[in-house]
Amino acid sequence: MRTIAVLNQKGGVGKTTTVVNIAAALAAAGSRVVVIDFDPQAHLTIHLGLEPQIVQFGSYKVLTQSAEFEKQILLMRPNLWLLPANINLVGAESELVSVVGRETILREAFQSSRDKFDYCLIDCAPSLGLLTLNALAAADDVLIPLQPHFLALRGFGKLLQTVELVNKRINPNLKVKWILLCMFDGRASLPNEVRADVEQFLDKAHGTNCPWAQAQVLPVYVRRNIKLAEAPSYGKTIFEYEQNCHGAEDYRKVAEFIHAQFQPSTPPDAQPVTISEIQDQPSAPSAPSLLPDSQVPPQPSTQPAGVDENQTQPPIEIKSIPQSDSETQSSELTQTKTDQPDTN
Repeated sequence: MRTIAVLNQKGGVGKTTTVVNIAAALAAAGSRVVVIDFDPQAHLTIHLGLEPQIVQFGSYKVLTQSAEFEKQILLMRPNLWLLPANINLVGAESELVSVVGRETILREAFQSSRDKFDYCLIDCAPSLGLLTLNALAAADDVLIPLQPHFLALRGFGKLLQTVELVNKRINPNLKVKWILLCMFDGRASLPNEVRADVEQFLDKAHGTNCPWAQAQVLPVYVRRNIKLAEAPSYGKTIFEYEQNCHGAEDYRKVAEFIHAQFQPSTPPDAQPVTISEIQDQPSAPSAPSLLPDSQVPPQPSTQPAGVDENQTQPPIEIKSIPQSDSETQSSELTQTKTDQPDTN
């Protein structure tokens, strides 16, 4: 199982939307996917059509009561499971303040389930507190959704510092793998300037030992699309709500790109198979689903996503990330301040 933490301490940049729709695309292609809601606002839970008020189990019990991971997850769509959240998750940090090893509770909880899923995506809270540290301790890779605006870059350095600290103290395998530009408008100059600035910053890190040395800006950008904002109110993924919109096309391409990263190289005499081709093949007969037809993702189209490749000289400079002090105490990991609540 590949565990991906979708992380940004700034709210409203597309974390929950990214988790839901990448997971839905991977599940529709046949991968077994589990998503974890680690945000007390429970936006991921709501997006998949479950009301947090009726949740009596989930991530809170896994963290505070050592509940068994597999007994707390729900099958929400074919091949797609959810570890839900509710408002009780707000109190988890204070309840665990005296617990030894509180940063690794999630990692230990689903260790026995790693061979039962292909992907695990974690929707992190818009903060750098204990919940986020648990997600980073359990993750293999970090995906950072980034809105291409100047203010969205302000916390980018702090975010990378936190990842570096977790990499050194808790999870040496943790790497920043991708930067996903969301709400991208190629007609404006600012998004292209921000993209160029981020790419330049990442290029300087190549060949170093920092956790983002292999990071890249995903070649597919998620274009601004009102359908992505409407889908959560219906408790649907973008593929169920409007499978032919730009948002569906873009997230399908993102899922294909990520899935290809973890597949073995194709032999020279074999033809590569894309997620879209897999979706077009007739499926084998299977047992009837207990879910209503409205919850089964429809077959999406494969129209290519348009990307504006125009880049201009960026006026914004991302300052170099200072190396964390080797004498930093592990207790500092739980003392980072929270940002504004996530609105996505």
